[in-house]
Amino acid sequence: MHLHELPAQGAGLDFEAIRFDYRHSADQDRATPARHPIVVVGGGPIGLSQAIDLAQRGLPVVVLERGDRLSTGSRALCFSKRTLEIFDRLGCCQPMVDKGVSWHTGRVFFGNDEVYQFDLLPEEGHERPAFINLQQYYVEGQLAVRAAQLPNIDLRWHNKVVGLQQHDDHVALDIDTPQGRYTLHADYVIACDGARSTLRELLGQESRGQVFRDRFLIADVRMQAEFPAERWFWFEPPFHRGGSVLLHRQADSVWRIDFQLGWDADPEKEKQPENIRPRVQALLGADAQFELVWASVYTFACLRMDSFRHGRVLFAGDAAHGVSPFGARGANSGVQDIDNLGWKLAAVLGGQAPESLLDSYAREREYAADENILNSTRSTDFITPKSPISRMFRDAVLRLAGEHRFARTLVNSGRLSVPAVLHGSVLSTPDRDEFAGSVVPGACAADAPLQLEDGSTQWLLRRLSGNGFAALVFGDAQAAAGSLRAIETSGAALDVLRIGESAANQLAWQRYDARPGTVYLLRPDQHVCARWRAPTAADISAALQRAMGGAAGQVLDQPLGTQASAHSTAQREAPGTSAQSAARVPAAQYLITTPNLDAPDDFYEALIDTHALLDNGASHALNARLVLLLANHIGSSQVLREALAQALRGATPGKA
Repeated sequence: MHLHELPAQGAGLDFEAIRFDYRHSADQDRATPARHPIVVVGGGPIGLSQAIDLAQRGLPVVVLERGDRLSTGSRALCFSKRTLEIFDRLGCCQPMVDKGVSWHTGRVFFGNDEVYQFDLLPEEGHERPAFINLQQYYVEGQLAVRAAQLPNIDLRWHNKVVGLQQHDDHVALDIDTPQGRYTLHADYVIACDGARSTLRELLGQESRGQVFRDRFLIADVRMQAEFPAERWFWFEPPFHRGGSVLLHRQADSVWRIDFQLGWDADPEKEKQPENIRPRVQALLGADAQFELVWASVYTFACLRMDSFRHGRVLFAGDAAHGVSPFGARGANSGVQDIDNLGWKLAAVLGGQAPESLLDSYAREREYAADENILNSTRSTDFITPKSPISRMFRDAVLRLAGEHRFARTLVNSGRLSVPAVLHGSVLSTPDRDEFAGSVVPGACAADAPLQLEDGSTQWLLRRLSGNGFAALVFGDAQAAAGSLRAIETSGAALDVLRIGESAANQLAWQRYDARPGTVYLLRPDQHVCARWRAPTAADISAALQRAMGGAAGQVLDQPLGTQASAHSTAQREAPGTSAQSAARVPAAQYLITTPNLDAPDDFYEALIDTHALLDNGASHALNARLVLLLANHIGSSQVLREALAQALRGATPGKA
């Protein structure tokens, strides 16, 4: 099949079965190498997304894919709300949502007992769900359909890059095809060729990080089941002793089940149907009827390249970074990579921004990768304890979580993907005015339902084109007049959206902490880059110049600020956290080591009496739960670490 034939095939197309034809390119017949502005290497979900983004910005794109088909099996399964919003801009989201299974509720079990459930989208007023579950080949298929509709995308199957040479003003690629080799020149190359990236190897680069000594079995099972469309995670269930199990519903009555196997498991043996069926039957029941659709055994690592930019070669997706599958941070972060890169590369090629703007792509997405790796590593450590002590504390958390909300914030079955807040980005203008809420400079714009000036209704993010900078202006015509005049006087080419002060728009006003005249300036990737209560024309011009990397003295290759958003991620996903935070007791400010016990003898007696009838194992487990309860009472990680340091000095010989 040829790519351009895809759109005519209809909704029932079997994307897994398609084989794309190799086609001879006129570039192969040239006496001198053809030169293209952009070559994307890799035709998976990240490469296709990048090609569509750039093509919609009017740029011609060549995509080189070594294979001849889309992916098989579920693979990347959970696609987040932010990724769906990006797919909306790319023009291919709705068929994915229609086909996928929308969900927002998760349940966590310890043994037979449900510890708690959580809601990832507890508020109304968002067009897209928290997540959809959809097999990767469906996502790739819809991206391929969209790519086929764009005439400036040249997707070449059976084109394998085997050589790369960087020059001052271009990159030379040597490409192997069924008809022999040829060479292409490109102004820029985007490497989206996966975890085993050929381009990374050709440049002599590598990804560094931690490889986890564990194995997991994925079993895609078709069945009719009563399980709801939720994420269910078991720690040490009775049907799979000593391990964890994850259950997800996906399209076509297929369920994905992940079984933890341990490092010593034989991957080839575990993939055999006769070994998979007993595991599935232990979960579903001996008489359950099901069909095995696909299976794989995987290990994983949390790692990334030192830099995502190497001259004129830029890395995105798994080629740049890798995480464990817990939390759905792989494909989702890759799509956010291309969302960050596309507008910057278009601005550089269009002469609107200095080439150094591309350094900000690397720094911002390296920061996001570090956040994903931090959360992914912590999830993996919780799911697969590496020592008896870590298992003891893990189990103590799970036992407490059924009764205490604070313990639920510690349970980590995978901190699910949320977009990184680009704290400290050099492209953002620091706040001058006071604002509340989470839509800070560096954050993604929040969606909300709107009633527009003509009386029609629309979703906020859908109303924005995404091809340029945008300004959200709050207030009715008179109240917003000063801000609108400032935008007009600045001469900036902005997509201006005025949000009137009507009852239908109150959710938007609330999420943006708006007052009459408030303005939010959004980058083309819908990240906030500035906000004001009443901007001047000079404010707007300066913020745009800064966001395009053209401010005087601006250094675009410096790392971003603190990893504050890693902590906010955990908070956003913890059930009951918002209510708990509202009534939070002030944390201890320092460690008290002077006498502070109201009844010292009673305190000591209570400790001894409580442990008196327990063996060592039960005593250790009790102490673990006690430490967690008291740590929550302290409330400050700094004070807790100081207490741990004091206690450690008394427990470790030779330390002063």
